[in-house]
Amino acid sequence: MKRLTGIGASEGVSIGKVLLFVEGNIVIPQEIDANSTIEGELAKLENGLKKSKTQLIAIREKVKEKMGEDKAAIFDGHIMLLEDEDLIEEVEAKITGDKLPAARALREGLDEYCEMISQLDDPYLRERAADLQDIGKRWLKNLLEIKINDFSNLEPNTIVVTKDLTPSDTAQLDLENCVGFITEIGGKTAHSAIMARSLELPAVVGVKGVLGEVKDGELVIMDGETGEIFLEPTEKLVEEYKIKQEKIRVEKEELKKLIHEEAVTLDGRKVDIWGNIGSPNDVDAVIESGATGIGLYRTEFLFMNSDHFPTEEEQYQAYRVVAEKMQGKPVTIRTMDIGGDKELPYLDLPKEMNPFLGYRAIRISLENKDMFKTQLRAILRASQYGQIKIMYPMISSINEIRKANAILEECKKELDEIGKIYDRNIKVGIMVETPSTAIVAYKFAKEVDFFSIGTNDLTQYFLAVDRGNELVSSLYNSFNPAVLEAIQKVIDAAHHAGISVSMCGEFAGDKRATRLLLGMGLDSFSMSASSGLTVKKIIRNSNYVDAQKYRDLILKQDTPEDVIEKLK
Repeated sequence: MKRLTGIGASEGVSIGKVLLFVEGNIVIPQEIDANSTIEGELAKLENGLKKSKTQLIAIREKVKEKMGEDKAAIFDGHIMLLEDEDLIEEVEAKITGDKLPAARALREGLDEYCEMISQLDDPYLRERAADLQDIGKRWLKNLLEIKINDFSNLEPNTIVVTKDLTPSDTAQLDLENCVGFITEIGGKTAHSAIMARSLELPAVVGVKGVLGEVKDGELVIMDGETGEIFLEPTEKLVEEYKIKQEKIRVEKEELKKLIHEEAVTLDGRKVDIWGNIGSPNDVDAVIESGATGIGLYRTEFLFMNSDHFPTEEEQYQAYRVVAEKMQGKPVTIRTMDIGGDKELPYLDLPKEMNPFLGYRAIRISLENKDMFKTQLRAILRASQYGQIKIMYPMISSINEIRKANAILEECKKELDEIGKIYDRNIKVGIMVETPSTAIVAYKFAKEVDFFSIGTNDLTQYFLAVDRGNELVSSLYNSFNPAVLEAIQKVIDAAHHAGISVSMCGEFAGDKRATRLLLGMGLDSFSMSASSGLTVKKIIRNSNYVDAQKYRDLILKQDTPEDVIEKLK
């Protein structure tokens, strides 16, 4: 028996047989075949592109059905990369000008293009180069008529082991028979890891050298929480993990009993458990999880899934459906958060060296006033059907709040003039996700009705660590004492001003942080529907007074490692 360790990316225990997938080299023809022509090679290039696009659109729909709109939107970026005109023109020039076969022209074009953008300083663009290589491989295989990896029809109790699992691979996994996956590279914030958590599929990533250690068909045990993998386990260990599996299954069934219970501590402090959504299609899962509201409606996916700016009527109908389904429970609608890693094909955003620190979110909305007013009017009109709240993203200046609110007042007057009904007391809040807002949160609290802490961006901005960059991903850690102090500062500022504060980043659903955040005084936890019941159970089994003492101990720690050790 041998034990390997990686990063536990998605909780759960699996016992199964390995499907080892090591991709072979693609053989690229160096000369145009005697039976082909330049026109024929151009046709191959276009056919491969069309086939790849069709496949990605189908995968997108499958992901939307399984995991919701926010996860499906990953593939919009992939499709846009396939349609890059500069790349297509460069490859076509190699075929017509250099008389290269389509496959060789595409391979060279992809390599040159990826090399060019990977040399840029911006880590976001380096990550796009990796995405383009993955998508380009699909295009190349389709061009050469090579079968694409198919994980949709697996043997029972299969554990997929591969170097990396792309989002499209993860989306196609045969969930009836796949019981988990293990990858040699990757981290907790990789798209495949996020998808695995949504699917509640155990996953261990970043297991160095695993491809050389496992054999196809051998029995392995994997623990998606601890990151442990056991090769050729003893019968005794298999029995131990079968008991652990059954315990997890029973715990999940027990959690379902809490669906209609409130999140109240043993000494009577009540908090809210809310859900995050990307579209009206995601609301049912939130309701089924027993969540008492929606803490984050990511409206940008409504924009990303359209070939035009959604009209006021289109937006109004989407927001109205969510408000009606939630039957008076709070629905926090975040205004469009485009930019960074989210683009619109019909909005000509400038190419930036560092888009995460550039033209995005509220900055775009304030510069595109008509577009912003269209969204605000739609939200206001929908507010008559439930308890809707408006939230501005990426706020770094009080001036931005005041400008946005002035535009909101204009929208209210316009609706008054045409006799439209809306909630005249609609609440307005902000995402706290920049250091400038967190440090002087007490000033921002005077301007708004509520705060929502976005830990995904707050962590990367506070630590100057791009969460998507593997070279520094080990430094990205919301348990860093600086991040924790910032969170406490924001909560204290909100309460001092008499406003509520929620958290809608991934950290809100991390069960290791639940008692700490409870002790900090967080009012509402907003997360993926699949995490809500676990967090609720921890809160119901906690004592608020004890959690406050626990918080004081944690905030005295010096390093993320010290914090995590104390949390154990």
